[in-house]
Amino acid sequence: MATIIEPTIFELSSPGRRGVKMPASDVPEMALPPKEFLRSELPLPELAEVDVVRHYMSLSKMNYSVDSGFYPLGSCTMKYNPKINEDTCRLPGFLFTHPLQPIETVQGNLALMFEMQEWLKEISGFAGVTLQPAAGAHGEFTGVLMMAAYHKLRGDTKRTKMLIPDAAHGTNPASVGMLGMQVVTIPSDARGNVDLRALESACDDTVAGMMLTNPNTLGMFDENIEKVVALVKDCGALMYGDGANLNALLGIVRPGDLGFDVMHFNLHKTFSVPHGGGGPGSGPVGVSQRLVDFLPSPLVGILEESEGDMAPLYGFVTPKNTIGRMKAFHGHFGGGLVRSYTYIAMHGPDGLKDISQYAVLNANYLQARLRDTYKIPFDRICMHEFVMEGKFEGSDVRALDISKRLMDFNFHPPTNYFPLIVSEALMIEPTETENKDTLDRFADALIKIAEEAKTQPDLLHNAPITTKFGRMDEVKAARELVLCCWLPENYEQMA
Repeated sequence: MATIIEPTIFELSSPGRRGVKMPASDVPEMALPPKEFLRSELPLPELAEVDVVRHYMSLSKMNYSVDSGFYPLGSCTMKYNPKINEDTCRLPGFLFTHPLQPIETVQGNLALMFEMQEWLKEISGFAGVTLQPAAGAHGEFTGVLMMAAYHKLRGDTKRTKMLIPDAAHGTNPASVGMLGMQVVTIPSDARGNVDLRALESACDDTVAGMMLTNPNTLGMFDENIEKVVALVKDCGALMYGDGANLNALLGIVRPGDLGFDVMHFNLHKTFSVPHGGGGPGSGPVGVSQRLVDFLPSPLVGILEESEGDMAPLYGFVTPKNTIGRMKAFHGHFGGGLVRSYTYIAMHGPDGLKDISQYAVLNANYLQARLRDTYKIPFDRICMHEFVMEGKFEGSDVRALDISKRLMDFNFHPPTNYFPLIVSEALMIEPTETENKDTLDRFADALIKIAEEAKTQPDLLHNAPITTKFGRMDEVKAARELVLCCWLPENYEQMA
């Protein structure tokens, strides 16, 4: 298949074309900088409005998104984003406010943030919540900082180790490493749980805590979670919960009730904020009572209680032993908090429980349909996702080939080669938003691809076939970066 290269917006340019007429200036004119800092020519493209619109519409058709098709990216929860979220976050009172405004002028914003803190506390079972962190990994680092501050205040400075299962998210050890702590890896047992013997032998008075993803990246809910928490707590350590997979637990179990001391929420996963391509992420952190005083500052609180018909006065409060500010201002307000607030408000308690139940149902349905075709190394009832092996006996087809071939069926590939404890891993998360028809088409495609792997392996090696661009040389792309798509012919002279 020939690759069709879309012309750049510069190549479409033609002298004299204009797409916009600038309005008269509404600010005072200022003198230009000295001549040596001015350019006589600036090679910007010249196009009519229709040229620009058609160019970007054409480019948009090359993109794949959750609005255009099934996006089963395991552990990322790429669910459909309801359009009402976009309407609410663009309401003028939210859209046009500034974080440096006097608190009296942004009471609606602060009320939303305060209620969001309260809702997340109720959903998770924690005593306190901060909305500051900008993403899940940022929330992780915030949580680990609070754990370290807790031990330091107690004079327990020899606790420099963090226990992390081999089925955890890769950001967990990275967050620990940034703080200078030592990572101790805990293996999984044959059923995908934390190996209790290995955990027991690792627990001593040098352990600061354990970071546990539950359900883990295998899609398994740890069957021994109460024993795991007890072992960690008994050695004086804290329990961190990676909340990236909270989509499987809403309304069913609260991590705080299980004994976790810290957990970050991925609002952009569980609560339907668009993510990918750089954001916006949002990673609030919930803590148990023992860590409330260490939360980042400021938190939204009530400065004056309501009286009569008067609403309460919201403002900012500082926890007693705060670790300080983790982000400029107060978190991703419009991009993350308003959208998530809308999503939670629309569903309510019963609806949130439905989300998890349907997410688990969809994952188990797909697992059942594919069990006889693909090897599932941890084959028991899963939660929101499951992992299978993308390889077949007697065939040199691998997980990457299967994923590339899925693109020809208009499906986004699942997560590849993660978790690392599964060979040729394909990690599939259907989410609750997909119907049975979509799941059946996806399963049928994977079953057909399995047949092709045995009868037409070269077809998979060369896939995708029907997309505008064929298979990319990903190694070359990583080693020979092209960070600018266009340069003017006289670039060197201009430089």
